[in-house]
Amino acid sequence: MTTSAPAPATQAQAPASPSTIFAWTLWDVGNASFNAIMTTFVFAVYLTSDAFGGSVHAAGVLSVGLTIAGFFIAALAPLSGQRADASGRRGLWLTVNSLLLVIIMALCFFIVPSPEFLIWGVALLALGNLVNEFAVVNYNAVLPTISTKDTIGKISGTGWAAGYFGGIIALALVLVGFISPGVLGIPEDDSLNVRAVALFSAAWALIFSLPLIFRMRRLPQPARAEKTPGGLLASYRALFATIARLYRQAPATLYFLVSSAVFRDGLNGVFTFGGVLAAQAFGFTTNQVIVFAIFGNIVAGAGAMAGGWFDDRVGPKRVIVFSLTALILAAIPLLAWPSTAMFWVCGLTLCAFVGPAQSAARSYLGRLTEEGQEGEIYGLYSTTGRAASFLAPALFGLFVTLMGDVLWGTLGIVLVLGAGLLLMIPIKDPQARRNAP
Repeated sequence: MTTSAPAPATQAQAPASPSTIFAWTLWDVGNASFNAIMTTFVFAVYLTSDAFGGSVHAAGVLSVGLTIAGFFIAALAPLSGQRADASGRRGLWLTVNSLLLVIIMALCFFIVPSPEFLIWGVALLALGNLVNEFAVVNYNAVLPTISTKDTIGKISGTGWAAGYFGGIIALALVLVGFISPGVLGIPEDDSLNVRAVALFSAAWALIFSLPLIFRMRRLPQPARAEKTPGGLLASYRALFATIARLYRQAPATLYFLVSSAVFRDGLNGVFTFGGVLAAQAFGFTTNQVIVFAIFGNIVAGAGAMAGGWFDDRVGPKRVIVFSLTALILAAIPLLAWPSTAMFWVCGLTLCAFVGPAQSAARSYLGRLTEEGQEGEIYGLYSTTGRAASFLAPALFGLFVTLMGDVLWGTLGIVLVLGAGLLLMIPIKDPQARRNAP
């Protein structure tokens, strides 16, 4: 049976100024320094080096730390959004969490390569993940307030693209300036050049976050609730009441949260395991992996922008369904005829459709969210995503173990994407009701 779409949420009746939208996208550029540099390519790799008591031990400690952070994110993200909505001070909480993330990244400079500093480095990275997610919840909640029903897709896509391109530029500057060839001339003693990357990341995030922080006062804020939840238990009671209300009045919103959690984990798996496949299945060197990552992010950014344009014209559901279908089809030749050339073709094709699906998922929820509850609903979006985040890694590992070949881990990711697609198909596009005669 088809799951009907709830009435679209109320969005800005007049388009936000170009400078406001530009400030919003710049925040995503700044946030890329944490995602691309600190948690993916540089600082996390530094923490799992032999200098911290052995790479296997360090990787295990990091995994535990990030798992704990993920648990707290899943438990607290909706509450952070809920309280920002109820207090009417979303701008304050976006500012606080953005600045806390900057401070945490800067503190990573003091993590010298020694086993006794491993726990401190992992703690900072885990805390950074928690604070970053709280900031992203409030950042996403701004989207419906700066867009109209005709522009939300394009603005969401532009934001995703800005994040991709920002990560590429920041990573390139780090590689050239600090790592190889290190034109800034920072000494490598005690990994000073790598630790200095943390200061660069903090400065990058601060510079690109400030335009939105300064503009938040002029953006629409949620109306302050007459009665806000008191303690933690009261907040959870209010949250469960919201979920129950959604189940009664807007079940499609809950259904979308579940389906998007599944396919978003598959999308994350494309990037998470893309480098592993390149290195282990096709023999890419470290430099070749980085080159592929750069091209992959460029293609993903371009795809996100194009997907945003189509989102506003044909609706986010069609963009999501088409993108997921294309992702599944693009993976089949890689399994059937594996070669380096095929990896480049299929890998970049996969990257091209990750961006549109991510962007359309965010705009889809923005179209459904009721005014004044953006933070809480995007918090649930974060929580459901975390709850499903084990799927792609688990199935990737299962098929690698069963088949004895890293390449077959791709099939695990395909199954997650396929499950998300099947869950998504019954939901009507919120755009469909608006376009119906």
